[in-house]
Amino acid sequence: MTNYALLNNIDHAETRIITERAARYGDSIMQSLVFPFEFRNVQACYPILFQQDAGGRFFPLALFGFQQGENLYLDEGGWRAPYIPAMVRREPFLIGFQDSTREGEPQRTRVLSIDMDHPRVGRESGEPLFQPLGGRTPFLEQTANLLETIYAGIDHGKAFIAALEKHELLESMTLEIELKDGSRNQLIGFHTLAEEKVQELSSEALGELHADGFLMPLFMVLASLGNLQLLAERKNARLDGAGEPNRVEEGHDA
Repeated sequence: MTNYALLNNIDHAETRIITERAARYGDSIMQSLVFPFEFRNVQACYPILFQQDAGGRFFPLALFGFQQGENLYLDEGGWRAPYIPAMVRREPFLIGFQDSTREGEPQRTRVLSIDMDHPRVGRESGEPLFQPLGGRTPFLEQTANLLETIYAGIDHGKAFIAALEKHELLESMTLEIELKDGSRNQLIGFHTLAEEKVQELSSEALGELHADGFLMPLFMVLASLGNLQLLAERKNARLDGAGEPNRVEEGHDA
């Protein structure tokens, strides 16, 4: 359940946000929506795949595990990757909209909202949102900037998907990985880039993708697919009880 409220320095003067990464704060997730602006950082850590929503619209995601509730980058010490996707880091905040009227004309203003029922929200520990005199803390300013980046990235992400569909570059995939214990993990319902079609793109199509800022994200998606094997290795390491391979401390680059 969520309980979003318009963030303000009166009602939330004492509110703090826990930034520690742990399952109890909602980090046991199999995947997260990602945006082209962060693909360079995402591909260094996670596979980037695509899914369709109920309306048939594609969206890109970073994969963290092979089943619901499994995050192979998360352990008792935190999130073991140098980059965490923006949609994960923005919790428990969300950009909302407030309707008003000015000089008889309807207006819609973006506002910063907070889910007061999120496990990261409290009053005893964590990062404060407001300073004693009511001004925003550096943490809240950073969060607001992140949300604005996400908001700007939504339309760019939609345009990126439209370009992939225009050139028929998405194809369905079924991936089956056999683990050391003999079990099989099968990924169904995902899509990926058709690499052969990417290689066959005309110079005109490549130029169009480059002009629109989509060529680099496209290659980042292809580069990320090698992380599927690394994800399987993380799964095997967990089954062996050996912990996570190649541990790297958490970072927050955008």
